[in-house]
Amino acid sequence: MTSSAERRGWLSVVSVALGSFVLVLSEFLPIGLLPAIATDLDVPIGTAGLMVVATGLVGAVAAPVVTVATSQLDRRVVLVALTVLLVVADGLAAIAPSFGILLVARMLLGVGIGGFWAIGAGIAGRLVKPSATIRATSFITAGVSVATVVSLPLGAFVSSIGSWRLGFVIGGVLGLVALVLQLVMLPSIPAVQRVRFSTLGALLRVPRARVGLIAAAFVFAAQFAAYTYVAPFLQELVGVSPDTVTLALLVFGVAGIVGNFAAGFTLNRSVLGTIGASKFVLAAAVVALPLLAHSVVGVFALLVVWGLVWGALPLGMQTWMSTASPGGSETGLALFVTTIQLAIAAGSVLGGVAVSTVGIAGDFWLSAGIAVVGAVVLVGLGLRRSSTVPQVTDAEVGDPTPTASTPVA
Repeated sequence: MTSSAERRGWLSVVSVALGSFVLVLSEFLPIGLLPAIATDLDVPIGTAGLMVVATGLVGAVAAPVVTVATSQLDRRVVLVALTVLLVVADGLAAIAPSFGILLVARMLLGVGIGGFWAIGAGIAGRLVKPSATIRATSFITAGVSVATVVSLPLGAFVSSIGSWRLGFVIGGVLGLVALVLQLVMLPSIPAVQRVRFSTLGALLRVPRARVGLIAAAFVFAAQFAAYTYVAPFLQELVGVSPDTVTLALLVFGVAGIVGNFAAGFTLNRSVLGTIGASKFVLAAAVVALPLLAHSVVGVFALLVVWGLVWGALPLGMQTWMSTASPGGSETGLALFVTTIQLAIAAGSVLGGVAVSTVGIAGDFWLSAGIAVVGAVVLVGLGLRRSSTVPQVTDAEVGDPTPTASTPVA
């Protein structure tokens, strides 16, 4: 690959990474905007949380459906179409006159997220030389990690300086930038793998993959049962100003980015140990937050701890799955994305029910319980499976892209 082709390939990777960043940013941005949206559209805070649920449920369905329906189309066309859908969804959300219209916009976003995660995460090997595939894939998935941890503080910041609608305008503008980059930089990427619905369950027959999917379900459900309502927690239980909420969530986000990079070292030593320990620490931090609500300093310290372990957990789960899934298989990615999105929706629903019935403190304790159960299940099953690296045949999952690499970060 010539120097010019290498530069173009990396610019293509940047366009996909920006697309993944904006999609995930748009998915989680409303979490920091929940109080403002609930007030402006006159709905309870628990009902406003359905925005996260709707996006997650549609994303869970869209991941396998888009993967199967577009498996014979040029991947450039598919990625561009999904980015267009992102821009439309954010634009509709920005002008939504009612909560119902806002939910429709969020459902459109769910289609884009499910399809983009399933396809975009494994596309790096088609854009750069083989020796740079893992680094390029890490760059794309880093967009997901960074967006996950910065979306909430950005939403809170937007809410503190203006209308919540500005958050969706920012998402739409960034989506347009990603779209232009993709149109200019992405080469034709012919489909090389046909995926059928009958192959989507193949990964479930792999013991190590089953453990990873179960662990991912628990950790994302636990996280979003509490994470969805952390801004109301800071405002109502801690009693801090909107500016302080923004600062607290920024601290959480920075800690998450640090945790993401730190996990790169600990995962090399023990994937099971990193994930298991992080789940227990997450549970402890979430349990302690309502207990220390009278202390702003204590709450800030716990948010740092929570952010650090949350930054490590998605990366840890992806690393676990990378040893269980066939390299570059969109089938495996689709199933993983479906699991994550269902868990996000389930966690948000459980959190909303808990907030409405027993309050925010009870919701946080519920989240901690889910995290502890997940950690126990992971350690119990993982110790029996961790030494087994499964092999899945092409007949089970289709013909994987020869140059694609299983995403790692």
